[in-house]
Amino acid sequence: MSGYFKDIKDAIGTALVGMRITWGHMFTKKVTIQYPDVKRDLPDRTRNRLYVNMDDCIGCDQCAKACPVNCIDIETVKAQPTEDLGTTSTGNKKRLWVTLFDIDIAKCCYCGLCVYPCPTECIEMTDVFEFSEYNREDLIYRYAIMSPEEVERVKIAEEEAKAEKERKKAEAAAKKKAEEAKKKEEEAAAASESDAKNDGDSAPNE
Repeated sequence: MSGYFKDIKDAIGTALVGMRITWGHMFTKKVTIQYPDVKRDLPDRTRNRLYVNMDDCIGCDQCAKACPVNCIDIETVKAQPTEDLGTTSTGNKKRLWVTLFDIDIAKCCYCGLCVYPCPTECIEMTDVFEFSEYNREDLIYRYAIMSPEEVERVKIAEEEAKAEKERKKAEAAAKKKAEEAKKKEEEAAAASESDAKNDGDSAPNE
């Protein structure tokens, strides 16, 4: 019998503990925030719309690789040895032209995984949460700052550099092949001369 009443007591106690927060709100003064004229203060670690500082981006692609929903698209072109792209605010030397840096915020799940691996801390989650659009295409944020003409120029320069590298590689291979062929001819001639000399030495004297 005592167990029966104990169960009733535990049930009531559990209900009271669960209702403590609710009762606390019942006696709290009601405050209405006049949104959007007045906005609630957001926590410091709020995760909302992404922002990319392209001056610090080195095109390492680490953020795109970390994204679980593939909402980040990055394309880069290798800079030529004569081109100086400068350095980032963290001291990292830039070696790649970032020709494309798109973020489809409609696909973003706001996990923040793209922020942590960035070596230059150029990508961050802001407190901006008001960015609804009528057109889905407007939710694709294009952060690359290069013009179409600049993109075309660096791509042509990269192709020309690759072609020049392949040409030099082919010339070196042809030169090596010619040297090997010449060496074989010289060895064959030397062997033939040696055989002829040996035949002359072994011939009987008349």
